[in-house]
Amino acid sequence: MSHQIPVLLDATSLPPSWGGVARYIEGLLTGLDELDVAVHVVAKPADVDRLRSAAPGHRYHAAPASVAKRPVRFAWEQSGLPRLAGRLGVTAIHSPHYTFPLATSRARVVTLHDATFFTDPAVHSRLKRTFFSTWIRRAARSAAALVTPSRATADAVRGAVAVAVRPPIAVAYLGVDPAVFTRPSQESVDHFAAAHDLDASTGWIAFLGTIEPRKNVPALLQAHATLRADRESRGLDTPALVLSGARGWDDEAARMLDRAAASDGVAEAGYLPLDELAAFLGGSVLVAYPSLGEGFGLPVLEAMSCGATVLTTRRLSIPEVGGDAVAYAEPDPASLAAAIDGLLDDPERRRMLGAAALDRAAGFSWAACAREHLVAYAEAGVRLPTELAGPATANPGTTS
Repeated sequence: MSHQIPVLLDATSLPPSWGGVARYIEGLLTGLDELDVAVHVVAKPADVDRLRSAAPGHRYHAAPASVAKRPVRFAWEQSGLPRLAGRLGVTAIHSPHYTFPLATSRARVVTLHDATFFTDPAVHSRLKRTFFSTWIRRAARSAAALVTPSRATADAVRGAVAVAVRPPIAVAYLGVDPAVFTRPSQESVDHFAAAHDLDASTGWIAFLGTIEPRKNVPALLQAHATLRADRESRGLDTPALVLSGARGWDDEAARMLDRAAASDGVAEAGYLPLDELAAFLGGSVLVAYPSLGEGFGLPVLEAMSCGATVLTTRRLSIPEVGGDAVAYAEPDPASLAAAIDGLLDDPERRRMLGAAALDRAAGFSWAACAREHLVAYAEAGVRLPTELAGPATANPGTTS
């Protein structure tokens, strides 16, 4: 029987694509389910059934349908959410995506996913940078506890926010669902390649993520073009570069992709459904993720869980995820090209990295992530059952 605790989690920020923050919210709820802990959850009516199917142990409440419009959601967050919390009699409201009700008598726990608005402001639009940095500062002043997905993000928040008394920060590494992100069968890889018109004999280099400036896609495209020309001069094949994810606000990347033809060995797979990601990532020759900075780096972990060879950067939180189980390069085109070239020519190293990635990814679970959230809830004054009230031990994150 689940332990019902007096927390209301606001899941109304779930995006229509169910990417990004949706993976976190759904994963957290399944992790709490595994711990036999139930919370109250409010979500858009269209999202309630899917959340309940994934994590049936919680008590779900439907927000007004109008919160599907972002301005309405922000307004409801300030008025309707506190009223719902009052009716439910909860001790704390957990706001899992930066914004939170400013006027409420309930303790507030706020998740801050990313601090690159402070550490790498140039990779964000001015509007986005101002919006999120403002809410991060507000959370540091008003929240009873904060949650971040990495120590790097926690440290960056502490360094950027100048307040006399800072709330405790629980570092809760994200998890991965091994039933979804798993080493794919050769049959599923062949099926994926055929469905997407890819050459299974030479394979592909995979990129997964929204095409936004900090993902550094232009450098990856330049690196691939340079590498392809160099290897062709040596009589060697170069796998196609296949990008999965929506085009975001990286105008330079969009221009380069518009100019790229099939003969350039670059393809956009668009937003792939969840059940195709294991074949896409695990079936690749390698996964390239040349990010300039991450709050966590979930695509790196998901690729590792599929047994992929991952090439990424040492920026911010990524080494906390990849450890020694991934390859690293500087984020410039020359360094990326050299690193990719070396991995293409060393199948034994790729095999060893893939095996190490599987082992390391197994240590990142949603149950461990949920345990750290219980620490944050306790910091916010939520009374936990005795067996749940001790310090979290399953997750390498800490509260500080």
